[in-house]
Amino acid sequence: MTTVQTIVDQFEKFAPLVYKEEGDPTGFQLGNREAVVHKLLTTLDVRPAVVQEAIDSDCDFIVAHHPLIFFPASNLDEADPQTKMYANLLRHHINVYSAHTNLDKAPGGMNDWLAAALQLQQVSGLVPDAAPVQGEMLSLGRVGYLNQPVTVAELVELCKQRLGVDHLRYATATLQKKVQKIAVLGGTGGKFYPAALEAGADAYLTGDLSYHITQEMVAKGLTVLDPGHHIESICKEQLKTMFSNWNKKFKWEIEVQASEIRTDPFYFN
Repeated sequence: MTTVQTIVDQFEKFAPLVYKEEGDPTGFQLGNREAVVHKLLTTLDVRPAVVQEAIDSDCDFIVAHHPLIFFPASNLDEADPQTKMYANLLRHHINVYSAHTNLDKAPGGMNDWLAAALQLQQVSGLVPDAAPVQGEMLSLGRVGYLNQPVTVAELVELCKQRLGVDHLRYATATLQKKVQKIAVLGGTGGKFYPAALEAGADAYLTGDLSYHITQEMVAKGLTVLDPGHHIESICKEQLKTMFSNWNKKFKWEIEVQASEIRTDPFYFN
C-alpha cells in the first residue's frame, strides 16, 4: 500500500519545498498524509468541476500546480461554491497537494516543460534566486534560442501551435522584426521583464500582462507575447508521466490520470 506521504516524499526530492517563493502556499494542503492512495489525478487548478471529476473517477489524491487555497475562507457556508468544494474533498476523503513555485523553479519542471514545448535550445535560467538553495542556483523562467530567427508574426503562429492555444495577445514595434532569443515564464510574469531585457531576449512570453507594463516593455525594445496563464496546463500530462514512471519504479500500484477539465476562465471570439 502506498500512502500520500510516500508520494509526497518522492515528489519533494524532485521539487523540494525549500525551492518555493516566500509566502507561496505550496505543499500538502488538505487531507490525511497517512491515507492510502489508489488513484491520483493531476491538474493545473483545483476547481469544483475538477473535484467532481475526481469523485466520479474514484480518485483519492489530487496533485495540482496552483494552490487549493490562495485566500483564507471567511466562513464555512456551503452556499459558497468554493467552500462547498472544500467540503466535498473532505467528505470523499480526497487529499490535495499543490506544487506551485517549487515546481516552477525545479530543474526539469514547469518552465523547462514550456521551454521544451517551444523547442528552445541552449536553455538557461531567467530570474535567478539571490543565493543558492541546497547548493544549487535556481531560477524562475527560462531563456533560450529558436533554431533560426523568425519574424514576430511567425513567432505568434509558432507559439499558438506549440502551446496549443487558439489566441494570444502580443505587442511589438513591428511584425517584421526578427527574433530568436526567447524568454519564457509560466504564470504571471510581467514584473520580471527586466530580467528578459538583461538576458538579451528578443521576445518575452508570459501571462496576465497589464496594459502599462506592456507599453513599457515595447518602449524598451522587447517583443511581448501573452498566451494566458492556462498554458501551464502542460503540467497535467507532464505530471502524469512523472508519477506513472515512479509508480512503475517503486511498485506503488496506483492509477494515475490527468484531468480533462478545462479550467481556463477565458474564452475568445
